[in-house]
Formats: sequence, C-alpha cells, structure tokens
Amino acid sequence: MKVIVAGFPKTGTTTMCTALTILGYKTYDFFEHYSYRGDDWNKLLESGGSVDDFKRMYQDVDAVTDVPACYFWEQIHEAFPDAKIILSIRDEDAWYKSFSKQFVTSNGLQNFFTIAPSIPLFDWWKFYKWYKNTMRVVSGIEFPSKKPPNEMVSRLKYRMHNNYVIQMAPKDKLLVYKNVNAMFWKEAAKENPIAIANRKRNSQLLIKLFGGLALIVALCYKLS
Repeated sequence: MKVIVAGFPKTGTTTMCTALTILGYKTYDFFEHYSYRGDDWNKLLESGGSVDDFKRMYQDVDAVTDVPACYFWEQIHEAFPDAKIILSIRDEDAWYKSFSKQFVTSNGLQNFFTIAPSIPLFDWWKFYKWYKNTMRVVSGIEFPSKKPPNEMVSRLKYRMHNNYVIQMAPKDKLLVYKNVNAMFWKEAAKENPIAIANRKRNSQLLIKLFGGLALIVALCYKLS
C-alpha cells in the first residue's frame, strides 16, 4: 500500500482514482472494494476487525479510494505506515448537494439500481448487504429509506472527518487536495449566472481535464 485517499465520496475521488491508475498504481475504488473484498468488508462493518485484517486485504494493492476504505483510513495506515494519505475536500455546500442527490434520489434506490446491473445476478444479495452496511456506517444513512439524509448530521460527519484527518494524519504523509472544479463554478456564477451556465456546458470537460492534469502533477511531486 502506497496511497490512501481519505476523502469522502463526491470530493473528486473518481478523478483521484483515474490519476493514480494513470501513474501506474493498482487502485481499489468503490467496485473493487466490493468485488474483491466484499465478504471481508461485511464482516468488518458488522462485527469489527483488526489492523491485521486490513494488512491481509490490501497487501497487494497500491492505493485505495472511496467508501468504505476512506472512512477507515487510519486503520489502513496503521497496517501500512509508510503509505501517503491524500485528503480530497470540496466546498461543503457543493458536497452536500451532490451527496444527497446521489444517495437518496428515488427513496435511496435509484443509485443502487443504477449500480446493480453491473453486478452478477447471483451476487445481488451480497452486494445489497455490503451497500447497506457501507451506507449505514460511513454515511449514517439507513438503506433503503424514504427519508432524505439528515442534513445537519451529514454535514457534521463531513466536517468531523476532514478535521480529524488533518489533525491526526502524520504531516509528512498528508496531502490535502482541494477539488477546485466545483469551487470555480460556484464563485464564477456569482458574477454572471447566465453567461456561466452557457460557458459551463462547453468548457466543463476542459476544466476537468486541466484539473486532472494538475492533480497528476501534484501527486507525482508528493509521492516522489
């Protein structure tokens, strides 16, 4: 294990995974955590575990991103103390808007059924169990639910997580990466909302491209 991405979902973790993969790191993201370590994670999320469990689970992996690994960054780092820690953060309002939209649209089921077709039919129950456990422990959301997430609690968990990582992660191992894409559009829209809305459709991919390249450069510098 060389890199632990501790940022919450919806803070640019997919871009982070892509950048790490481009750099040649064997990276486990959301699907890999389930596909290769689903049974282990169900056990950990339901009954707990030890540092030895994380060492066994990820001894042949270079990097981890997204849930549930980001929530257990500290335990994974105990298993791999030489690994670098990357905390991806995002403007809180933009984060919550994206977070709530993804996880509770259509009573919390739409996101699940968007993902489920990529899961073999005979694995649906195991995936459902893993997804439910992950949402409960990491996000505080009971899945499925007819209620939206508790905004106050969700925001508090987000702040507490980010602050805890910044305070507790070894300073020589930590890189804090700000997801500037969402912040850029939020600030720009204050000046000219209509013009920005039109420009956003045409140039967002370009902004993401440059943001991704900047991330790769930053990672090369930090991880070297």
